[in-house]
Amino acid sequence: MSAAWRIARRELRGGLRGFYIFLICLALGVAAIAAVGSVRAGIEAGLAREGAAILGGDAQAEFTYRFATEEERSWLESVAEEVSETVDFRSMAVAGNERGLTQVRGVDELYPLYGEVVLDPPMDIASALERRALPGGVMQPVLAARLGLRVGDTFTLGTQQFELRALLQQEPDSAGAGFGLGPRTLVTLEGLQGSGLITAGTLYDTQYRLRLPAGTDLEALENAAETRFAESGLRWQDSRNGAPGIARFVDRLGAFLVLVGLSGLAVGGLGVSAAVRSYLEGKLDTIATLKTLGATGRVIFTVYFIQVGILSLIGVGLGLLLGALLPLALGPVIEAQLPVPAVFTLYPGPLVEAAIYGLLTAAIFVIWPLARAQDIRAAGLFRDIAGGGMSLPRWPFLLVIAALSAVLIALAILFSGAWTLSLGAAGGILAALAILAIMAGLVRISARRLARSRVVRGRPALRLALGAVGGPGGETASVILSLGLGLTVLATVGQIEMNTRKAISQDLPEVAPAYFFLDIQNDQLPDFLEIAHAQDGVGRIDTAPMLRGIVTRINGQTARDVAGDHWILRGDRGVTYAASQPDSAELTQGTWWPDDYSGPPLVSFAAEEGAELGLSLGDKLTVNVLGRDIEVEIANFRVVEFGDMGINFVMILNEAALAGAPHTHIATLYAEEAAEGPLLRTLSRAFPNVTAIGVRDAITRVSEALGGLAAATSYGAAATLVTGFVVLIGAAAAGTRRRVFEAAVLKTVGATRGRILASFALRSAILGAMAGLVAILGGALAGWAVMTFVMEADYSFQAISALTIVSGGAVASLLAGLAFAWAPLAARPARVLRSRD
Repeated sequence: MSAAWRIARRELRGGLRGFYIFLICLALGVAAIAAVGSVRAGIEAGLAREGAAILGGDAQAEFTYRFATEEERSWLESVAEEVSETVDFRSMAVAGNERGLTQVRGVDELYPLYGEVVLDPPMDIASALERRALPGGVMQPVLAARLGLRVGDTFTLGTQQFELRALLQQEPDSAGAGFGLGPRTLVTLEGLQGSGLITAGTLYDTQYRLRLPAGTDLEALENAAETRFAESGLRWQDSRNGAPGIARFVDRLGAFLVLVGLSGLAVGGLGVSAAVRSYLEGKLDTIATLKTLGATGRVIFTVYFIQVGILSLIGVGLGLLLGALLPLALGPVIEAQLPVPAVFTLYPGPLVEAAIYGLLTAAIFVIWPLARAQDIRAAGLFRDIAGGGMSLPRWPFLLVIAALSAVLIALAILFSGAWTLSLGAAGGILAALAILAIMAGLVRISARRLARSRVVRGRPALRLALGAVGGPGGETASVILSLGLGLTVLATVGQIEMNTRKAISQDLPEVAPAYFFLDIQNDQLPDFLEIAHAQDGVGRIDTAPMLRGIVTRINGQTARDVAGDHWILRGDRGVTYAASQPDSAELTQGTWWPDDYSGPPLVSFAAEEGAELGLSLGDKLTVNVLGRDIEVEIANFRVVEFGDMGINFVMILNEAALAGAPHTHIATLYAEEAAEGPLLRTLSRAFPNVTAIGVRDAITRVSEALGGLAAATSYGAAATLVTGFVVLIGAAAAGTRRRVFEAAVLKTVGATRGRILASFALRSAILGAMAGLVAILGGALAGWAVMTFVMEADYSFQAISALTIVSGGAVASLLAGLAFAWAPLAARPARVLRSRD
């Protein structure tokens, strides 16, 4: 070890020449993972610090379709210093002939308990909402612009007029409110009393935000609330997790981006391996001399492993520095784009995680070339043949590489918390590398045969390019592996993004409803149907009773203890009733109840969701509807196609089970596009309490919500591609020595500079195109897997994205090849050939 350390230290005195690509590749991969982890930690810290403001209180009790009872309100007031009551629902805001869907929040005089509502013009929220001639209201600028409203104008919610006092610029608890289909409008609870919008059976939620005494034990208080009101349908939330939906989204997005970063690190690992191999080729004389003087293969391996280890620490350190500083430098910009607060500072956890990933990746990719170099004999080294051959390292080294790879995958699972995603990403990367390696071999064989065929006769530049691609010791494998993997990641993200957008905006059913109508009162339904059917261009109208229920127990046990965090259990779900089997209901198991059934409550459950929850025929579910627990038995399972945009319910109960429960109706209306505007105006005037949701508007809102996710994944893939380009440049730079000798020989036999340059350009373009073709295959397979098994959606190959990948790979490889072609062209043949004597 002392001799190896001494030799390694002396060689490092020569500087970092030959290792710049090594350092850049390693630093970029580590920086990407560190930066993503730091941003995620910053968001989590912001959510924790501002949890009370995001939630609107230290804790919150929420009810569906009802306000708190006197007993519930009394208990909440007994444990809190202040209790603020709000109500949240969707409605139509009307101004003249203009109408717009809005998410209305009715607030009391204590709102907000934490944070501040920012208005334009500046004023406090109490002044903006106070009753003068009319009650006041504020709304987001996009809704005011849509309705043509200015401050001082009036608008209508239901049957109540309001005066627009200001535009809503910032709502302190907006992040905890979840996804809404319409912009926000704030009014007072008192102002809503004359609107006709808050009545029995209409769709609304109430929230009671609590300001708690300092030092309150939130966990103990949550347990007390859930124990005391276990059967009331109360949903508890506190500042420990003020925005659970956003926190869950951040965790999943962060895990996904870390795995994309690992893909980038794998691409960088290929560059690290190529850089080590190129460096060792430049040290042939040194290695040959050391072996001639008696140095063993183990000593040679140790010498260069020490050098690479020191440089790996430098590369990881540079990556950590970059990954830590980028979020700090760009913190204000990032925070301005986020819907939640973030605290950007140095977080040791993500940096340690990135360092471990970087060091393991470096070890995995440097052992291979070092192990191969130590097995070459001194005579072979003196003959300059180290770059040839494809022999494998000895089995102990292969075992070490496999063990380190397993550790890396295990840590990815541990750190990301998503074992299926981690295993899928690891399998995808390994499969992509295997396919790329096979492809590189096939390209070499095919190029070698084409170079000798009659097809290329009379085309010396093409023949020379094919000969170089198919020859031993070239950059074929390096370019196809590095650029191909980078392009594969980008192609995968491109296929997923375009398929997701297509699924939302294009893959609608052939006949989709124009509007969903909510909160149609029982006595309004006949008139609603009569007026709607009388309008020109109106086709089918479907209606159904509408209630909301929370699944609290499965077979007597707490539902979450049985089925985990399934989306069915995260909140209230739509519930309806039916006497006879609907025409569209396709049963997969069980039978429907008789039309006159009046026995114990029964339910028809969605088959796919039932299987995910582990339910069987005869199982008992406890569903809380309007604070009343109903225990229902599963009578049948049926197919539910949410993608048809029609009326679909996870749960349909028998009619007698919900007898007497106040409820409203919903309707889906199918109409010609030209009839949609007049229809909406007519129905809104006749039924001001009814809320209309336009399908096109809903699709636009969902598409906008997905835009941030698509952008984030695209940025992650772009970072991987940048690393791939760096590796490509490194491969081109490493091949300069070989090209200089090649150009010298060609010049000697009479080739012109133009022909040599054309040969170099064709070679680079061929390699880039081959890498792009493999990326198309890999991206298509990975995109299909994600869409089919993760997103459970249809997949179709996106040709535009694929063609962009192919052309981008060819152009990138061509530019890199040309950038390093000038030195070989300028070299003098006599000097070059004399030095290789």
